[in-house]
Parts: sequence; structure tokens; C-alpha cells
Amino acid sequence: MSAVPAVPAAHCENCGAPVSARYCSACGQRLEPPVHSVWHFTKVAFEDLTHADSRLWRTLTALLFKPGYLTREFLAGRRARYLPPVRLYLVLSVVFFLGASATHGERQVVRIHSYEHGAPGESAEGRAERLCRNEYYNGPWKERFHQACVRSALDNGRSLEEAFLHNLPRAMFLFLPLLAAAMMLVYRRPRHYYVEHLLLFLHNHAFVFLIAMLAWAAGALLPVAAGTALRTAVFIYVLWYVYRSMRVVYGQGRALTFAKLLPLSFFYLASGVLMLAITSIYSVLTL
Repeated sequence: MSAVPAVPAAHCENCGAPVSARYCSACGQRLEPPVHSVWHFTKVAFEDLTHADSRLWRTLTALLFKPGYLTREFLAGRRARYLPPVRLYLVLSVVFFLGASATHGERQVVRIHSYEHGAPGESAEGRAERLCRNEYYNGPWKERFHQACVRSALDNGRSLEEAFLHNLPRAMFLFLPLLAAAMMLVYRRPRHYYVEHLLLFLHNHAFVFLIAMLAWAAGALLPVAAGTALRTAVFIYVLWYVYRSMRVVYGQGRALTFAKLLPLSFFYLASGVLMLAITSIYSVLTL
């Protein structure tokens, strides 16, 4: 009786380790046959997006309905089940601002009244120069401000809005470490690491991007009154979400958490206005 030939053990295409199950025990990659057709590639991608147990849907569900949960899970070392915080923030940020840019591009441009009633025979460039003439400011950036004003006036502010929307995501990402530093001042005892505060802000801002997109999409399908009610409900939910996330992550009582939330809210508002102002000035100077 001839011996049955041994079946060669499967190996992970990613790291080369022996694989005896659906996933590699060394790197976590799923054992899949090579992709040789568009249909197979589409099928794998669709399964990854629609599978109820995928990291994407598990992360988004927890992000929407479990304040502070993802931050707590990450700090506890349970990270493989969810998308990494920075990647989650960046993906939702990019999608959010792409949607904002698309919405901006579809809006009807309202022309400046002065353009429609310029002097007879006056060119658009001449009207823009006249509107942007400033005899009161002679600072070092006068010429840049003037050029930006003329360009913005010629296209009814479209170029300035596009520059602002382009710079805002980066400004917000740089804004997060400042907020985390302020959180350290409020949560000095018991001691928490800086990264803990940064993770919470990454998750909370990712949540705001996600729920804002969902609310915008739902509001576009609703009557005006229902859309207003939805925006009000979302605003209240966001406030509760931030409060609840602080309780979950830091484990303090209601009164103490609320007492810390108030000064943080004022700081967030003030620094947010400053960030928007700096972003606006930078957008003008680089226009």
C-alpha cells in the first residue's frame, strides 16, 4: 500500500509563517487565495465592508453609541478589534472635508452687488481693484492682502473658501495636541498620561465628523422643520457624548466631571476661534 503524500502546510503570504487556520497567528492576515480577477477583488472588498464582524463596522458602531469606549479599549490593550485612532480620525476627517468641499462647489454663487453696478465701461479687474483699495493699512503684508482680496473678489470668494477648506483639516489636526495639554491641567490627580487625553480627543473629533455627515445626509432628505429638529437633537447628543466620554475614560463622578467640562468648553471655544482666525489669515497670505 503506497503512502499518501503529505499535504504541504499553508504559509502566510505576508510574513511566511505557517498557517493552520483562517488567520495567521503571527501577523493576523487572513488566508486568501491570490487575487487573479476583478470579480474576486470586488468580492473580497465587498466582504470586508459588509461583514458584520469587520473592524470598520465594529469601530463605527462603538464610536457612535459608546462614548469613551474605544479610548478605554485602546488603553486596556484591546486594539486589534478596532481601527487605529489616528487612522480613524484621518479617514473621517478626509471624508468630512471632501463632502464639505463638494457641497461648497454645488452652492449657487451670489455675486457682489457692487460688481453689477460698476461704472460704465469699467472692467471686472478695475472694479476689484477699486473695492480692495485700502488706504488705512500699510503693514508688511499689505500687498499680499491686496492681491488676495482682488483674486477673491474676481471669483466671488470661491478661491478663498477653497483655500480655507484646504487648510482647515491640517489646522484641526495640529489643534488637538493643544487641547490634550489643556486636559492635563484639569486632570492632574490622579495622574494621567498625555497620550490618554490625545486619544480621547482623536476619538471624540472622529465622532463629531461621523455624526455631522450622517446628520447632513439625513437632513437633506427631511422637511425644513424636521431637519432643524434633527440638528438640535444631534447638538444635544454631542454635548452629552463628550461629557459621558470623560466619565467613562477617567472614571470620575457626575458633578466633578461636569465641573471640569465647563472650563474645558470655554478653552475649547476660545482656542477654536483663534485657530479659525489663524487659518483664515494663513489662507489669505498663501492665496
